[in-house]
Amino acid sequence: MVDAAKIKEHAEVIGADGVHVGIVDHVEGNRIKLTKSDSGQGSHEGHHHFIPLELVADIEGDKVRLSANGDVAVSFEEEEGGKSVH
Repeated sequence: MVDAAKIKEHAEVIGADGVHVGIVDHVEGNRIKLTKSDSGQGSHEGHHHFIPLELVADIEGDKVRLSANGDVAVSFEEEEGGKSVH
């Protein structure tokens, strides 16, 4: 597992395919909390979403690269109450 302390606030989270997934708000437990501005649309809008740390493949400066492609990574997102987004 990666060193969560190396994940910087406002770092870009990108999928293995280079697709933008979100922006880091901060690390909370074993998850990355994304900013509300990357919360999606419709019923997901305005909620913080979370990405599990186990999806992080590498930290490259101000970018957090995931082991899954962007479209797959968002299927692992959770909302604040721990409820799966998808």
